[in-house]
Amino acid sequence: MVFLTVANWVRARGPDEFWRKRRIFRLAAHYIGRRRNCYSVAVRNVHRALVYATKARKLKKQDMKDLWNTRILAACEQHNITAFSLKEGLDRANIMLDRKSLADLAAWEPQTFKCLAAVAQEKLRLDGFIDGTDKKEPTGINLNLKDVMLEAWLKEKK
Repeated sequence: MVFLTVANWVRARGPDEFWRKRRIFRLAAHYIGRRRNCYSVAVRNVHRALVYATKARKLKKQDMKDLWNTRILAACEQHNITAFSLKEGLDRANIMLDRKSLADLAAWEPQTFKCLAAVAQEKLRLDGFIDGTDKKEPTGINLNLKDVMLEAWLKEKK
């Protein structure tokens, strides 16, 4: 398109405006009333909806994490084990399951979850693990990490 004057060039918005408005109207297609047909109203509502959609992606992840934790805690209470002990026991037994997998097993495969809880409890019993959630007072013994590591190294060498 060739413009002979600057005034015509400024006034000619052409296809750019059409496609910009079309994008907004497509996003507002399911709205009701002027929110769908009037560009100035549609643009405000579409921008607000996009902001909510951005925030909702994080909230959806948090909601799923909370749901999984609730299911795991409920199943752990049924099998008389804390969630921390379950996770620690499974880690020590080299059973790597994430929250989602554990929650699915707790909800849909209770017998499998029961076996996993038994495996975790047995592994913790064999390792002599004491759950840290029992709120015991500290012993007052000040441990120096270097000494502890040195003692373990000396025992290993013998």
